[in-house]
Amino acid sequence: MNLRPRRPAAPDINLAPLIDVVFLLLIFFMVSTTFQEDTGLQIDLPRAEGEPALVEEPDILTIEIDRVGAFHVTDRRLDGDSPAHLERAVRAVLGDALERPVLIKADAQTPHQAVMTALDVLGRIGLVRIQFAAVRPTEPASADPAP
Repeated sequence: MNLRPRRPAAPDINLAPLIDVVFLLLIFFMVSTTFQEDTGLQIDLPRAEGEPALVEEPDILTIEIDRVGAFHVTDRRLDGDSPAHLERAVRAVLGDALERPVLIKADAQTPHQAVMTALDVLGRIGLVRIQFAAVRPTEPASADPAP
């Protein structure tokens, strides 16, 4: 008769269910993950081929942005190029007339950020009638003159 205490058997861990769960999580994350590839797009901006604008609409506010991003409100250059300077100048010219149309004339070399700043300021003020000035593309001269 063996009276010595028996050592309990070492617990046996079954790894198969754990591996199944890990593989299911791996498949879930692989399927649900989207990879974003940041690439630069080369775009060719369209030219304005619409109808010509009406002759000077009365009481229009003109904001010109030169090639360095400086703002000009009604032919007066602003002291600073910050949104706060532009907002003060526009509010001074407009007063309470928020229904007035605004024309943005931006140079072809104007930084995009300057145009977005102008749009953001006009939106904060509450202006909704915003237009952009553009030029018609010139057509190349034909070799044969028209009769």
